[in-house]
Amino acid sequence: MSATRNLVMFSDHTDRWRLVEGDSLRLMAGLPDSCIDAVVTDPPYGIGFHGESWDGAGKAGHQLAGGAAFAAWTEAWAAECLRVLKPGGYLLAFGSPKTFHRLTSGVEDAGLEGRDVLMWVYGQGTPKARKLPGGLAAMLRPAYEPILLARKPLAGTTPRNVEEWGTGALNTEASRVNGYWPSHLVLSHAPGCTTAGCTNNCPAGLLDAARPDLRPSRMFYAAKASKREREAGCDELPLRSDLLYSRPAVRLRRNIHPTVKPIVLMRYLVELVTPPGGTVLDPFAGSASTGIATVMEHRKFLGVEQEARYTAIACARLTHWAREARDAS
Repeated sequence: MSATRNLVMFSDHTDRWRLVEGDSLRLMAGLPDSCIDAVVTDPPYGIGFHGESWDGAGKAGHQLAGGAAFAAWTEAWAAECLRVLKPGGYLLAFGSPKTFHRLTSGVEDAGLEGRDVLMWVYGQGTPKARKLPGGLAAMLRPAYEPILLARKPLAGTTPRNVEEWGTGALNTEASRVNGYWPSHLVLSHAPGCTTAGCTNNCPAGLLDAARPDLRPSRMFYAAKASKREREAGCDELPLRSDLLYSRPAVRLRRNIHPTVKPIVLMRYLVELVTPPGGTVLDPFAGSASTGIATVMEHRKFLGVEQEARYTAIACARLTHWAREARDAS
């Protein structure tokens, strides 16, 4: 593939997934026009998350510093996504409530059409602010993440676009939740919930208790990724320290990526926007939750990750979950 020349590329023997270590703009610049069915990504939020340079903290993240700079950077990568997407192809991008308006403006300025905003609501967020004297703090506890749904302009009508390119419409029938048409709200169960019942602090259970006549829990659920899910496939990787957000302490982990998304959520999103057998691009692959979901949903995955410390984690996880998918089929 000419796009990966002079870049480090990893893949499995079935070629169901490819992961490139390098800059996403450089990789996408080498891809042909209209070759990608969907983009599903969790890009940097431009908030200096966890002190990471890739998210705008420090010299390496200078291009994300400030709202206008973040929007301009977003427009640059979204413009490449527009070019490589097939007509009608969808882009799903996670964002922070703090900078989501800049993400949206950057994507739309690149030429993609904003179609909707999905909301992932969870109950396991940890406050990132220190407590101040007098019971004060400067921030609220995070409890949701918005997800932008955008689309490359159609080539003609929607039916004609779907017929010619296979893109342009959502897989609503395949993505029904308990028989219901999929909505733009994704709720989260607490990690301790089972089919027999919810824990006392489960947000979905509390919603049901408040309105037993409506049972809001018929929505789709996705709890944050558990430690077991994060670490699966990483047994051969070294244990490394990872700072806890809520207190000055460290924990040892093999998967040290700080923003691992749950596989069940990513599978839902991939199925919703990608035609069967299609190719999903993630320009900011991280520890490859999008790639895992893509492989498990029997699509093809192309991911890019510039941080070498995460590519080994991503490859280990992709290898593990691709094997799980093969064994289950």
